[in-house]
Amino acid sequence: MKVIDLDTYKIQIGDFWKEIQLKKYSSIFVLADQNTKEHCLPIFENNISNLDFHLIEIQSGEIHKNIETCQFIWSEMVKNGADRKSCMINLGGGVIGDMGGFTASTFYRGMDFIQIPTTLLSQVDASIGGKLGIDFMNLKNAVGLFKNPSQVCVSADFLKTLSIREIRSGFAELIKHGLIASKDDWIELQNIKKISEVTDWEKYIIPSLEIKKSVVHKDPFEMGLRKSLNFGHTIGHAIESHALSNGISLLHGEAVAIGLICESFLSHKVVGLSAQSLDKISTYIINHYGKYKLKKSNFSTYLHLMTKDKKNENQIINFTMISEIGTIILNQTANNSLIQESLEYYISL
Repeated sequence: MKVIDLDTYKIQIGDFWKEIQLKKYSSIFVLADQNTKEHCLPIFENNISNLDFHLIEIQSGEIHKNIETCQFIWSEMVKNGADRKSCMINLGGGVIGDMGGFTASTFYRGMDFIQIPTTLLSQVDASIGGKLGIDFMNLKNAVGLFKNPSQVCVSADFLKTLSIREIRSGFAELIKHGLIASKDDWIELQNIKKISEVTDWEKYIIPSLEIKKSVVHKDPFEMGLRKSLNFGHTIGHAIESHALSNGISLLHGEAVAIGLICESFLSHKVVGLSAQSLDKISTYIINHYGKYKLKKSNFSTYLHLMTKDKKNENQIINFTMISEIGTIILNQTANNSLIQESLEYYISL
């Protein structure tokens, strides 16, 4: 088992089951959706025997990451006698982790929660940093807080329960971490020709988590360096939010993949990322993700959604850019016409 130490908690990767500390809690709640209840809860129960817990089941998907679902979770906690000495175990992907952590952190002003991320996306992204929240008025993570879990437990065994599309969604965050922080990791990822053929995911998860750990440790509340983790997300979140509000099937990582291409284009235009690097990034991502049909008629909506991004200051859209692979430049701006040009670049590929 690999252990990554953070200031107030540990991330345990591999065979972590014997290391979960649960005896001190007055009661235990497990939050799952219908998918993780079917596919992941049996793994959990097989490895932690004789555990008395209350299962709270919610509907799956980003569309349900809202205050109405939180109200349901809180009501189930109240009905089953939760108190400040209770613990919430979040068994699922990023939606479960974000919302479970949020509801636990706000119930009676806060109780412990343990993250057991079951998707590649949540294992390499949401498992570090204590960002919790829900969507509001079609804006991703508009309501939330920073609060660290008591433990994070990562197992590649859960990835065997996922579709290749879900794996590919998480893979976008691995790409992002390489682009912003490690040319060596980026080069290593080039060896992956088909995501479906990867068997040893820990080989890629661990260095990716080390990158995020380093960034979050230096900037826990996103005042500076941590903004680098949003590379690809300013445009990606806007496209994802539009799809979500229109009932279009688009996963988070699929939207981020589009954003990585567009924001690499902006990096080329604004901070001098080489044309060769831009081409390599674009080709690699398209090879793995294919093309999403962006419509020029939606460009104004995307731009409006970007103005709501949490990183913005004085209503100016804020970007993280890369001057070369592994080198970030924070707090960059681009006018609307250049942002639209980046979207047109994606369409042209």
